[in-house]
Formats: sequence, C-alpha cells, structure tokens
Amino acid sequence: MSVLQTSQLKSGCIFGDLTTDEYVYMPASELGLENPICVYETGAIRDDVTLDEALRLIRIRSLRLTSHPRLGENSC
Repeated sequence: MSVLQTSQLKSGCIFGDLTTDEYVYMPASELGLENPICVYETGAIRDDVTLDEALRLIRIRSLRLTSHPRLGENSC
C-alpha cells in the first residue's frame, strides 16, 4: 500500500484519467473515518470500494492526480 497515495486520498485528492473518464476519490463524508469507503467512477457508473481496492485501482489503471469534471481538484 502506498503511504503517499493513502495520505492523498485521505486529504481529498482525486486520482483519475480524463481520457478514459475514470476517477478514484474519498468523499468528504468519509474523511477521518477509521475504515473509509472510496468511490470508483467510470463513465456514468459509480461503485463504492475499500481503501485497499482504491489503491489497487490507482496502481493498475495508472491513475494520476487530476481534476474531476464535477468535483474539481478536491473531493472536500
């Protein structure tokens, strides 16, 4: 598990790929919780994922820090 990416997710940063329309982020309502749930969006589909799964998706999909079309640069 990447400590830096975990910290970035927990501070509201959004990872994504504008070309494939994929995004992973932690909603503001989950910040500070012991076992937070993250969101994985692809197109019009939104799925809840664990923090570990969010980190795995960031790694295997090569998602980078980005701006979300609706949320902007931060989910807070």
